Amino acid sequence: MDDTSFGPDGFDRREFLKSVGLVAASGAAIAAAAGPAEAAPADLGPYSTPWDPPDPVIAGRQNIVPVPENFFIPGRFAGKTAIVTGCARGMGQLAAIRLAREGANVVGVDWLGGEGRAVIDAIVKEGGKAVFVEGDISETAVCDAMVKAAVDTFGGLDCCLNNAGVMDAIPPGEPIDYASQKDLAMSRISDASDAYWDVVMRVNATGTFRSMRAELRQMLAQGRGGSIVNVASVAGLRGFGGTPSYVASKHAVNGLTKNAAIDYAPFGIRVNSVCMGTTITPMYERAFDLLKQRAQSGYRETGIGMLKIDSLLQWSNQQKMGSMPAEQVAVMLFLLSPESSNLTGATYATDGGFTTY
Repeated sequence: MDDTSFGPDGFDRREFLKSVGLVAASGAAIAAAAGPAEAAPADLGPYSTPWDPPDPVIAGRQNIVPVPENFFIPGRFAGKTAIVTGCARGMGQLAAIRLAREGANVVGVDWLGGEGRAVIDAIVKEGGKAVFVEGDISETAVCDAMVKAAVDTFGGLDCCLNNAGVMDAIPPGEPIDYASQKDLAMSRISDASDAYWDVVMRVNATGTFRSMRAELRQMLAQGRGGSIVNVASVAGLRGFGGTPSYVASKHAVNGLTKNAAIDYAPFGIRVNSVCMGTTITPMYERAFDLLKQRAQSGYRETGIGMLKIDSLLQWSNQQKMGSMPAEQVAVMLFLLSPESSNLTGATYATDGGFTTY
């Protein structure tokens, strides 16, 4: 659910994604859109702005103002080295850029080699310090390689954002074609293929485990603590229809988070997870295309999975807009930073109030 929520809300997701530059954008384009480091706003602005035009039924309605994409806190990660998996697109991309702007040495990891490398190249061009490791985080060799890159290039490892994940088994570099890909697409258990189940569980659950294993081994060897943030989902806090492998894998991510928090607290290593609802990213747009094509194929839903689709803040927004990547990244980086010193073992519902009501 971190990148998907679909319903008859009247919100043109594709046009909105285009307007914010998140559809088929390269890493360099996103870095440019976020703005150069010196453009960081000193003021985050107001908490909210009034509906325009006003709601004729509910007086005084307000839209929350999202944190700007180019906001960062100078020097917060100075001297620190961070791994970001899934750095090629969406939240991982923006997290890598912001970490570098806050002073971190960044190791970006993604199986989308061209797009991931473009993000890292854009960071270096801007004056940041970053290297790229291409590969699938469900492979032990890739996880070991990303930690080795951190040690060999920057001398160690301080914090990790385990963000890489998938919703289905369709290769992310391929265009959506439900007719030929339906055995790889999300579906109910009775309709699901082994390939759908195996790929999503391998990347999301096994990939998070193998990433954490490599990261924790290095942090233990260093003896100076650290912070790990795993990207889960509200699908890891409750159930969602039609996505059994995704739901199971994100519950696994939250379980791994709690397990690791217990085992590594004595060594100064904190582990938390973030569980977002609808977040406007390329993965969101891709999943929306898949479900749209599936509906056009004649596939029929019961409708029960769509009884609730909006968070409190999404329902309150005039455009019924979900959260933006910068809003999620702000929480991720806070949890990665030493500022969150008393926080571990938590599965934060960064979902706009979705699981509250």
